Amino acid sequence: MTGPVALAATDLLAVEFSAAGSLAPLLVADAFAGLFDWFLTAVVGGVFSWLAGVTGLDFLGYPYMQRAYLSVLCIGVVGPLVGSFLVYRDLSMVGDTLAHTAFAGVALALFLEATLGLAVPPLLGALVVAVVAALVVQALIEYTDARSDAALAMVLTGGFALGSVLISLTGGGISVGINQYLFGSLATVSRADVGLLVSMGLVVVGSVAVAYRPLVYVTFDETAARASRLHVRAVNTLLSILTAFVVVSAMRIMGVILVAALLVIPVVTASRLGRSFKQSLLYGVLAGELAGVAGVTVAYLYGLAAGGSIVLVALAGFVAVAAGHRLA
Repeated sequence: MTGPVALAATDLLAVEFSAAGSLAPLLVADAFAGLFDWFLTAVVGGVFSWLAGVTGLDFLGYPYMQRAYLSVLCIGVVGPLVGSFLVYRDLSMVGDTLAHTAFAGVALALFLEATLGLAVPPLLGALVVAVVAALVVQALIEYTDARSDAALAMVLTGGFALGSVLISLTGGGISVGINQYLFGSLATVSRADVGLLVSMGLVVVGSVAVAYRPLVYVTFDETAARASRLHVRAVNTLLSILTAFVVVSAMRIMGVILVAALLVIPVVTASRLGRSFKQSLLYGVLAGELAGVAGVTVAYLYGLAAGGSIVLVALAGFVAVAAGHRLA
Protein backbone atom coordinates (compact mmCIF):
# COMPACT_ATOMS: atom_id res chain seq x y z
CA MET A 1 0.00 0.00 0.00
CA THR A 2 2.99 2.26 0.34
CA GLY A 3 3.21 2.94 -3.39
CA PRO A 4 -0.45 3.88 -3.99
CA VAL A 5 -0.62 5.90 -0.76
CA ALA A 6 2.52 7.82 -1.67
CA LEU A 7 1.18 8.50 -5.16
CA ALA A 8 -2.14 9.67 -3.76
CA ALA A 9 -0.39 12.00 -1.32
CA THR A 10 1.79 13.35 -4.11
CA ASP A 11 -1.24 13.96 -6.31
CA LEU A 12 -3.03 15.70 -3.44
CA LEU A 13 -0.06 17.97 -2.83
CA ALA A 14 0.17 18.75 -6.53
CA VAL A 15 -3.51 19.69 -6.60
CA GLU A 16 -3.10 21.89 -3.53
CA PHE A 17 -0.05 23.68 -4.99
CA SER A 18 -1.91 24.14 -8.30
CA ALA A 19 -4.92 25.59 -6.50
CA ALA A 20 -2.67 27.86 -4.47
CA GLY A 21 -0.94 29.05 -7.63
CA SER A 22 -4.25 29.83 -9.34
CA LEU A 23 -5.54 31.66 -6.26
CA ALA A 24 -2.39 33.76 -5.81
CA PRO A 25 -3.34 36.43 -8.41
CA LEU A 26 -6.81 36.69 -6.87
CA LEU A 27 -5.36 37.11 -3.40
CA VAL A 28 -2.97 39.81 -4.64
CA ALA A 29 -5.84 41.60 -6.41
CA ASP A 30 -7.96 41.42 -3.25
CA ALA A 31 -5.08 42.81 -1.21
CA PHE A 32 -4.62 45.75 -3.60
CA ALA A 33 -8.39 46.34 -3.66
CA GLY A 34 -8.45 46.41 0.13
CA LEU A 35 -5.48 48.77 0.23
CA PHE A 36 -7.12 51.10 -2.30
CA ASP A 37 -10.42 51.08 -0.38
CA TRP A 38 -8.51 52.07 2.74
CA PHE A 39 -6.71 54.84 0.84
CA LEU A 40 -9.97 56.11 -0.66
CA THR A 41 -11.83 56.05 2.66
CA ALA A 42 -9.20 56.92 5.26
CA VAL A 43 -6.76 59.14 3.36
CA VAL A 44 -8.80 60.81 0.60
CA GLY A 45 -12.00 60.84 2.64
CA GLY A 46 -10.18 62.20 5.69
CA VAL A 47 -8.50 65.01 3.76
CA PHE A 48 -11.69 66.12 2.02
CA SER A 49 -13.75 65.86 5.22
CA TRP A 50 -11.19 68.12 6.91
CA LEU A 51 -11.41 70.56 4.00
CA ALA A 52 -15.21 70.48 4.26
CA GLY A 53 -14.98 71.41 7.94
CA VAL A 54 -12.45 74.19 7.33
CA THR A 55 -14.12 75.76 4.31
CA GLY A 56 -17.74 75.10 5.22
CA LEU A 57 -18.30 73.43 1.81
CA ASP A 58 -20.33 70.38 2.81
CA PHE A 59 -20.19 68.80 -0.64
CA LEU A 60 -16.47 68.10 -0.14
CA GLY A 61 -17.53 65.46 2.38
CA TYR A 62 -19.76 63.58 -0.07
CA PRO A 63 -18.10 60.30 -1.19
CA TYR A 64 -19.10 60.67 -4.84
CA MET A 65 -17.63 64.19 -4.95
CA GLN A 66 -14.43 62.91 -3.37
CA ARG A 67 -14.20 60.29 -6.10
CA ALA A 68 -14.84 62.96 -8.74
CA TYR A 69 -12.12 65.24 -7.36
CA LEU A 70 -9.61 62.39 -7.13
CA SER A 71 -10.43 61.48 -10.73
CA VAL A 72 -9.84 64.98 -12.10
CA LEU A 73 -6.64 65.30 -10.07
CA CYS A 74 -5.34 62.19 -11.84
CA ILE A 75 -6.60 63.35 -15.24
CA GLY A 76 -5.01 66.75 -14.68
CA VAL A 77 -1.62 65.03 -14.40
CA VAL A 78 -1.72 62.39 -17.14
CA GLY A 79 -3.61 64.50 -19.72
CA PRO A 80 -1.06 67.33 -20.13
CA LEU A 81 1.82 64.92 -19.49
CA VAL A 82 1.00 62.84 -22.57
CA GLY A 83 -0.61 65.71 -24.47
CA SER A 84 2.64 67.69 -24.45
CA PHE A 85 4.32 65.09 -26.66
CA LEU A 86 1.32 65.12 -29.01
CA VAL A 87 0.90 68.89 -29.32
CA TYR A 88 4.57 69.53 -30.04
CA ARG A 89 4.42 66.91 -32.82
CA ASP A 90 1.29 68.46 -34.38
CA LEU A 91 -0.75 65.39 -33.39
CA SER A 92 -3.35 67.15 -31.27
CA MET A 93 -6.20 65.28 -32.96
CA VAL A 94 -4.91 61.88 -31.84
CA GLY A 95 -6.75 62.18 -28.54
CA ASP A 96 -10.04 63.06 -30.25
CA THR A 97 -9.60 60.18 -32.69
CA LEU A 98 -8.97 57.62 -29.94
CA ALA A 99 -11.88 59.01 -27.91
CA HIS A 100 -14.29 58.39 -30.78
CA THR A 101 -12.95 54.88 -31.34
CA ALA A 102 -13.21 54.24 -27.59
CA PHE A 103 -16.89 55.10 -28.02
CA ALA A 104 -17.07 52.18 -30.45
CA GLY A 105 -15.45 49.98 -27.79
CA VAL A 106 -18.10 50.97 -25.23
CA ALA A 107 -20.84 50.30 -27.78
CA LEU A 108 -19.30 46.92 -28.59
CA ALA A 109 -19.18 45.89 -24.92
CA LEU A 110 -22.81 46.94 -24.36
CA PHE A 111 -23.84 45.23 -27.61
CA LEU A 112 -22.24 41.92 -26.55
CA GLU A 113 -24.02 42.11 -23.21
CA ALA A 114 -27.38 42.95 -24.78
CA THR A 115 -27.28 40.32 -27.54
CA LEU A 116 -25.08 37.48 -26.26
CA GLY A 117 -25.21 38.00 -22.51
CA LEU A 118 -21.44 38.48 -22.29
CA ALA A 119 -20.67 40.78 -19.37
CA VAL A 120 -17.75 42.74 -20.84
CA PRO A 121 -16.83 45.87 -18.82
CA PRO A 122 -17.42 48.88 -21.11
CA LEU A 123 -14.13 50.52 -20.11
CA LEU A 124 -12.25 47.32 -20.99
CA GLY A 125 -13.90 47.29 -24.41
CA ALA A 126 -13.02 50.96 -24.83
CA LEU A 127 -9.39 50.37 -23.87
CA VAL A 128 -8.92 47.43 -26.25
CA VAL A 129 -10.51 49.21 -29.20
CA ALA A 130 -8.64 52.46 -28.49
CA VAL A 131 -5.28 50.67 -28.36
CA VAL A 132 -6.06 48.84 -31.61
CA ALA A 133 -7.10 52.14 -33.22
CA ALA A 134 -3.86 53.79 -32.09
CA LEU A 135 -1.84 51.01 -33.72
CA VAL A 136 -3.95 51.24 -36.90
CA VAL A 137 -3.28 54.99 -37.15
CA GLN A 138 0.44 54.39 -36.78
CA ALA A 139 0.36 51.63 -39.40
CA LEU A 140 -1.55 53.82 -41.86
CA ILE A 141 1.02 56.59 -41.48
CA GLU A 142 4.06 54.29 -41.76
CA TYR A 143 2.96 51.78 -44.41
CA THR A 144 0.68 53.81 -46.70
CA ASP A 145 0.87 57.16 -48.42
CA ALA A 146 -1.82 58.57 -46.12
CA ARG A 147 -0.92 61.78 -44.32
CA SER A 148 -1.26 61.83 -40.56
CA ASP A 149 -4.35 64.06 -40.59
CA ALA A 150 -6.02 61.86 -43.22
CA ALA A 151 -5.25 58.70 -41.23
CA LEU A 152 -6.67 60.27 -38.07
CA ALA A 153 -9.82 61.38 -39.91
CA MET A 154 -10.41 57.90 -41.35
CA VAL A 155 -10.02 56.14 -38.01
CA LEU A 156 -12.10 58.76 -36.16
CA THR A 157 -15.06 58.54 -38.54
CA GLY A 158 -14.74 54.76 -38.81
CA GLY A 159 -14.83 54.32 -35.03
CA PHE A 160 -17.83 56.58 -34.58
CA ALA A 161 -19.62 54.90 -37.50
CA LEU A 162 -19.05 51.46 -35.93
CA GLY A 163 -20.46 52.67 -32.62
CA SER A 164 -23.57 54.13 -34.25
CA VAL A 165 -24.19 50.93 -36.24
CA LEU A 166 -23.92 48.78 -33.10
CA ILE A 167 -26.44 51.04 -31.35
CA SER A 168 -28.86 50.75 -34.27
CA LEU A 169 -28.53 46.94 -34.33
CA THR A 170 -30.06 46.80 -30.85
CA GLY A 171 -32.89 49.13 -31.78
CA GLY A 172 -31.40 51.84 -29.61
CA GLY A 173 -31.58 49.63 -26.55
CA ILE A 174 -28.04 50.42 -25.44
CA SER A 175 -28.25 54.16 -26.11
CA VAL A 176 -29.29 54.88 -22.52
CA GLY A 177 -26.21 53.14 -21.12
CA ILE A 178 -23.91 54.81 -23.60
CA ASN A 179 -25.02 58.39 -22.92
CA GLN A 180 -23.03 58.57 -19.67
CA TYR A 181 -19.88 57.75 -21.63
CA LEU A 182 -20.66 60.34 -24.30
CA PHE A 183 -21.08 63.28 -21.95
CA GLY A 184 -19.56 62.13 -18.65
CA SER A 185 -21.09 62.34 -15.18
CA LEU A 186 -20.02 63.11 -11.63
CA ALA A 187 -22.53 60.82 -9.94
CA THR A 188 -21.69 57.67 -11.94
CA VAL A 189 -17.96 57.58 -11.07
CA SER A 190 -17.64 54.41 -8.98
CA ARG A 191 -14.84 53.11 -6.76
CA ALA A 192 -13.87 50.70 -9.53
CA ASP A 193 -13.65 53.57 -12.04
CA VAL A 194 -11.42 55.56 -9.70
CA GLY A 195 -9.26 52.51 -9.06
CA LEU A 196 -8.85 51.95 -12.79
CA LEU A 197 -8.03 55.62 -13.33
CA VAL A 198 -5.42 55.68 -10.57
CA SER A 199 -3.86 52.44 -11.87
CA MET A 200 -3.68 53.77 -15.43
CA GLY A 201 -2.32 57.06 -14.13
CA LEU A 202 0.52 55.29 -12.34
CA VAL A 203 1.30 53.31 -15.50
CA VAL A 204 1.33 56.47 -17.63
CA VAL A 205 3.49 58.50 -15.22
CA GLY A 206 5.91 55.60 -14.74
CA SER A 207 6.19 54.97 -18.48
CA VAL A 208 6.86 58.65 -19.25
CA ALA A 209 9.45 58.81 -16.48
CA VAL A 210 11.30 55.78 -17.83
CA ALA A 211 11.08 56.73 -21.53
CA TYR A 212 11.32 60.51 -21.10
CA ARG A 213 14.53 61.05 -23.07
CA PRO A 214 13.52 58.94 -26.12
CA LEU A 215 10.09 60.58 -26.14
CA VAL A 216 11.63 64.07 -26.14
CA TYR A 217 14.18 63.11 -28.79
CA VAL A 218 11.53 61.75 -31.16
CA THR A 219 9.18 64.67 -30.44
CA PHE A 220 11.63 67.39 -31.47
CA ASP A 221 13.83 65.65 -34.06
CA GLU A 222 12.52 62.33 -35.33
CA THR A 223 14.97 62.31 -38.25
CA ALA A 224 17.98 62.62 -35.95
CA ALA A 225 16.47 59.98 -33.67
CA ARG A 226 16.29 57.54 -36.59
CA ALA A 227 19.84 58.42 -37.63
CA SER A 228 21.06 57.64 -34.11
CA ARG A 229 19.39 54.21 -34.40
CA LEU A 230 16.79 54.93 -31.78
CA HIS A 231 13.81 52.58 -32.11
CA VAL A 232 11.42 55.32 -33.23
CA ARG A 233 8.58 52.92 -34.02
CA ALA A 234 8.61 51.55 -30.48
CA VAL A 235 8.57 55.07 -29.04
CA ASN A 236 5.64 56.03 -31.27
CA THR A 237 3.79 52.87 -30.28
CA LEU A 238 4.35 53.61 -26.60
CA LEU A 239 3.02 57.15 -27.02
CA SER A 240 -0.06 55.87 -28.87
CA ILE A 241 -0.83 53.32 -26.16
CA LEU A 242 -0.34 55.87 -23.38
CA THR A 243 -2.72 58.22 -25.18
CA ALA A 244 -5.31 55.43 -25.33
CA PHE A 245 -4.87 54.87 -21.58
CA VAL A 246 -5.44 58.56 -20.83
CA VAL A 247 -8.50 58.79 -23.07
CA VAL A 248 -10.20 55.72 -21.61
CA SER A 249 -9.39 56.61 -18.02
CA ALA A 250 -10.95 60.07 -18.40
CA MET A 251 -14.08 58.97 -20.28
CA ARG A 252 -16.31 58.47 -17.25
CA ILE A 253 -16.05 62.04 -16.02
CA MET A 254 -15.15 63.98 -19.18
CA GLY A 255 -17.18 62.08 -21.76
CA VAL A 256 -16.07 60.85 -25.17
CA ILE A 257 -16.83 64.15 -26.89
CA LEU A 258 -14.69 66.34 -24.61
CA VAL A 259 -12.02 63.99 -23.26
CA ALA A 260 -9.38 65.16 -25.73
CA ALA A 261 -9.58 68.73 -24.41
CA LEU A 262 -7.32 68.06 -21.40
CA LEU A 263 -4.72 66.61 -23.74
CA VAL A 264 -4.49 69.89 -25.65
CA ILE A 265 -5.78 73.03 -23.91
CA PRO A 266 -3.54 72.96 -20.79
CA VAL A 267 -0.53 72.24 -22.99
CA VAL A 268 -1.26 75.17 -25.30
CA THR A 269 -1.78 77.38 -22.25
CA ALA A 270 1.51 76.25 -20.72
CA SER A 271 3.41 76.83 -23.97
CA ARG A 272 2.98 80.58 -23.41
CA LEU A 273 4.42 80.37 -19.91
CA GLY A 274 7.25 77.83 -19.99
CA ARG A 275 10.73 78.73 -21.18
CA SER A 276 11.67 75.09 -21.66
CA PHE A 277 9.90 71.83 -22.37
CA LYS A 278 10.14 70.72 -18.73
CA GLN A 279 8.66 74.01 -17.58
CA SER A 280 5.87 73.62 -20.09
CA LEU A 281 5.17 70.13 -18.74
CA LEU A 282 4.95 71.49 -15.21
CA TYR A 283 2.73 74.44 -16.13
CA GLY A 284 0.55 72.17 -18.24
CA VAL A 285 -0.08 69.86 -15.29
CA LEU A 286 -0.86 72.86 -13.06
CA ALA A 287 -3.28 74.23 -15.66
CA GLY A 288 -4.93 70.83 -15.97
CA GLU A 289 -5.31 70.49 -12.21
CA LEU A 290 -6.82 73.97 -11.82
CA ALA A 291 -9.23 73.42 -14.70
CA GLY A 292 -10.30 70.03 -13.34
CA VAL A 293 -10.88 71.11 -9.75
CA ALA A 294 -12.58 74.39 -10.69
CA GLY A 295 -14.68 72.70 -13.38
CA VAL A 296 -15.98 69.98 -11.06
CA THR A 297 -16.80 72.58 -8.40
CA VAL A 298 -18.71 74.76 -10.87
CA ALA A 299 -20.51 71.70 -12.25
CA TYR A 300 -21.73 70.70 -8.79
CA LEU A 301 -22.72 74.21 -7.64
CA TYR A 302 -24.72 75.05 -10.75
CA GLY A 303 -25.89 71.60 -11.87
CA LEU A 304 -23.85 71.64 -15.08
CA ALA A 305 -22.16 68.91 -17.09
CA ALA A 306 -18.79 68.12 -15.57
CA GLY A 307 -16.88 67.64 -18.82
CA GLY A 308 -18.22 70.83 -20.37
CA SER A 309 -17.48 72.84 -17.23
CA ILE A 310 -13.89 71.60 -17.08
CA VAL A 311 -13.28 72.43 -20.75
CA LEU A 312 -14.79 75.92 -20.44
CA VAL A 313 -12.65 76.67 -17.38
CA ALA A 314 -9.57 75.42 -19.26
CA LEU A 315 -10.44 77.65 -22.22
CA ALA A 316 -10.95 80.62 -19.89
CA GLY A 317 -7.49 79.96 -18.46
CA PHE A 318 -6.00 79.93 -21.96
CA VAL A 319 -7.72 83.20 -22.87
CA ALA A 320 -6.50 84.84 -19.65
CA VAL A 321 -2.91 83.69 -20.20
CA ALA A 322 -2.96 84.65 -23.87
CA ALA A 323 -4.36 88.10 -23.06
CA GLY A 324 -1.82 88.65 -20.30
CA HIS A 325 1.00 87.50 -22.57
CA ARG A 326 -0.20 89.84 -25.31
CA LEU A 327 -0.41 92.82 -22.95
CA ALA A 328 3.01 92.08 -21.48
